[in-house]
Amino acid sequence: MASEPIRDPIKDHLLTPKNCAFIVIDYQPVQVNSIASMERQRLVSNIVRACKAAVLYGLPIVHSTVNVQTGINKPPIKAVRTALQEVPVYDRTTINAWEDVEFRKAVEATGRKKLVMTALWTEACLAFPALDALREGYEVYVVADAVGGTSPTAHDMALRRVEQAGGKMISVTQLFCELQRDWRRKDTVPGFMTLFFDMHGSAGVAAAED
Repeated sequence: MASEPIRDPIKDHLLTPKNCAFIVIDYQPVQVNSIASMERQRLVSNIVRACKAAVLYGLPIVHSTVNVQTGINKPPIKAVRTALQEVPVYDRTTINAWEDVEFRKAVEATGRKKLVMTALWTEACLAFPALDALREGYEVYVVADAVGGTSPTAHDMALRRVEQAGGKMISVTQLFCELQRDWRRKDTVPGFMTLFFDMHGSAGVAAAED
């Protein structure tokens, strides 16, 4: 029952709290309410759990919105704002966050080459920065059950395109299992158990109206 020594958390080929950053883009009311690739309450529950996992494991987090400062769009839904309340938000006008100077600088400032990416919609605000990041030598891990598109086809084709470019698909549960990895990391075990058993969460469709 002996575990091998815990691997170098920076050089590990798997995700660790020390080698990846978490990217969250555009979980705003209009985007959430237009999702048709999965049940919206499940989407909200999953992105909130992913955000909580990123906070629990101390990942650098880059949070971006679109068109809030212009008045065209609203801030992120309340459930996401609450989960990421200590995280600064970079607002932009570009559909592709990678084309926004402040967003790019924030990603680069994390010093991490593994990017765990979530965004709405899959076919645009997820696919475009993911493809650009891959092109620039980053490793991209898409949390596939925490992102959504305007149709099942739009969502699936976007995931396929990112995967063909070298992106890796993961799930919310896989994310925090991979970050935890060993029960000897006792400090995060209570939070892990909460995330694991909160499969349905308390964030419903109403959160998308905030």
